[in-house]
Amino acid sequence: MHEVSRRRFLTELGAGVAGCSLCGACGAAPVQAGARRKEALFYERLADKSVRCTLCPRRCVVPAGGRGYCGVRQNNGGRYDTLVYGWPCAMNLDPIEKKPFFHVYPGSRAFSIATVGCNIECKFCQNWDISQAEPDDVNPRLRYVGPDRIAALAAERKARTIAYTYNEPTVFYEYMADCARAARQRGLENVIVSNGFIADAPQKALFPEVRAIKIDLKAFTQKFYGEICDGFLQPVLDTLKRLADAGCWYEIVVLLIPTLNDGVDEIKRMTAWIVKELGPDVPVHFSRYSPRYKIRNIPPTPISTLRRARGIAREQGCHFVYLGNVPGDEGQHTYCPSCGEIAIKRYGYIILQNNIADGRCAACKTPIAGVWD
Repeated sequence: MHEVSRRRFLTELGAGVAGCSLCGACGAAPVQAGARRKEALFYERLADKSVRCTLCPRRCVVPAGGRGYCGVRQNNGGRYDTLVYGWPCAMNLDPIEKKPFFHVYPGSRAFSIATVGCNIECKFCQNWDISQAEPDDVNPRLRYVGPDRIAALAAERKARTIAYTYNEPTVFYEYMADCARAARQRGLENVIVSNGFIADAPQKALFPEVRAIKIDLKAFTQKFYGEICDGFLQPVLDTLKRLADAGCWYEIVVLLIPTLNDGVDEIKRMTAWIVKELGPDVPVHFSRYSPRYKIRNIPPTPISTLRRARGIAREQGCHFVYLGNVPGDEGQHTYCPSCGEIAIKRYGYIILQNNIADGRCAACKTPIAGVWD
């Protein structure tokens, strides 16, 4: 398979309606480039028309005319603006299991949207074409799709939820929040797929609008976060604790990369921390890595490594431990923590059996933690 440049990819992506795989009666309309600017939330005005962004833990201080680390928020003369409000570069109808959420409305569909930008840079990112892009990289024919239209599209396509995913939703916070409110007005739920790199106040402000959140826990060492993701571990752990305290449903994904974050000791410490600080019912997904972006010299994760991690997590007390990107493996099923019977049987993103009734195991009636119909 040939590799295209980021700029060419985004040029082709913008040729349709925001790269939408559902194009047809989308109803999106071209808008002048100047309309891309909307005042951002969560920032402070400083001297000399500088601003401090308070959306994520970086707390970027941005001079007049500059942009934050994410590349999609700009200081225009002392007013901090988001440049991606209403400008999705991807819209797709996905199985909820693809996010992955294994304990949220199994078998349902999520209307997934993304813009460009991210507030970290993972060297293994599978969506680097958009996460590491800026608004200037996208074809000017990209079209505006407002929050009400996003909600309408999701409803028309019988989605149960709108998923904010593919890139880091924190960087399009204002758009996400308005879409989430519009979705709830139509009786739809919202789910977020995030790296967890968000500040306290904006995260808490989202809780009333969101049904579930998936957090990518990149590793359990600051060394990995610093060298491989240009980020920080502690703020992500703080995010997970806030989710636990708030009672919001969430699931954790760990992409295991050979030699970088797959050590036995690290997995033990990570899963012991999860059980102690978050509880045993948080689903933990260990996913298989394949070469992407800037890390192409490490082969895909052996399935034996994933199974070993799953065994360690279960030994530490995690009730629901899954393996990702390995269709057909028994680690894709949900097992009742009480009787051990299969509560949900999966093949990839397909539900083969759902033996949960009224939130309980059909075999022994034990409650299974999650968001069920």
